[in-house]
Amino acid sequence: MRIVIFRIHPLTAEDIMTEDTREKCELFRNYYFICFRSFDADPHSDTYLEPLSVFTVVMREGIISFHHRPTPHARNVLRRIRQLTDYVTISPDWINYALIDDITDAFAPLIGNLQLEVDSIDELVLILKESEQSDMLRRIGHARKKVMTAMRLLGAKADVMRGLIKRCDDRVGGEIGLYLGDIQDHLITMLQNVAHYEKIIARAHSNYLAQISIELTQTSNVTNYVMTKLTVLGTILVPMNVVTGLWGMNVEVPGRDIEGLTWFFGIIAGMSLLGAVLYMYLRRNKVV
Repeated sequence: MRIVIFRIHPLTAEDIMTEDTREKCELFRNYYFICFRSFDADPHSDTYLEPLSVFTVVMREGIISFHHRPTPHARNVLRRIRQLTDYVTISPDWINYALIDDITDAFAPLIGNLQLEVDSIDELVLILKESEQSDMLRRIGHARKKVMTAMRLLGAKADVMRGLIKRCDDRVGGEIGLYLGDIQDHLITMLQNVAHYEKIIARAHSNYLAQISIELTQTSNVTNYVMTKLTVLGTILVPMNVVTGLWGMNVEVPGRDIEGLTWFFGIIAGMSLLGAVLYMYLRRNKVV
């Protein structure tokens, strides 16, 4: 019934009922139709950063807006109208501009928080100690997810504004066209900033993985150094242990019946000489 009363085209009604319609601007005979995507800005909500499509049908007599979930944008526009009603001419085109401008302004806090998070990660990724890096990869992953979400939300908006200014120039025109051009500039700037943040996050991720690789290499080198020392020590001590083990059995020991410690010190000297020979051999072959 509303479609017939307001003479809304069936294609427009189909787009409105389909929540995930792409962002676009379409010109019809008696109105122009805009799909502009906002998002849930409440960080405590279960649907935080989820897209929310706002549909507007702008006619010469008025404007109709549709959205599938609660959003503060319409309330903000009404408050703005009450504040500026004595200073500007309120028209359907101006209300449509105010609604688009409020949706665009909602991205400013998100972009600011992303900048702080990305700059923090970029500075900390190379200076944190190994014991302090346990949650760095998680922070990088969360920041990258937010950046990619912001890029997805902002990606098509500049094209929508370009199409609105171009295709509806004679209908919108005048001062409203200048305001829409200003919104387009803001959208392009935010999109460029988000693209820059994505590059910083990608670089921080690569630096983090490179630092982890370096630390693992250093740990492996220390382990190899310790194992080399233990191997050398074992190479020297094992032959001595074999010699002492042989004479520790129930067999005749040379010099047992001779008084004095000559044989004892002789055996000690022989084993020491064997150890020295083995050490010199290993050192000559650059094992130690």
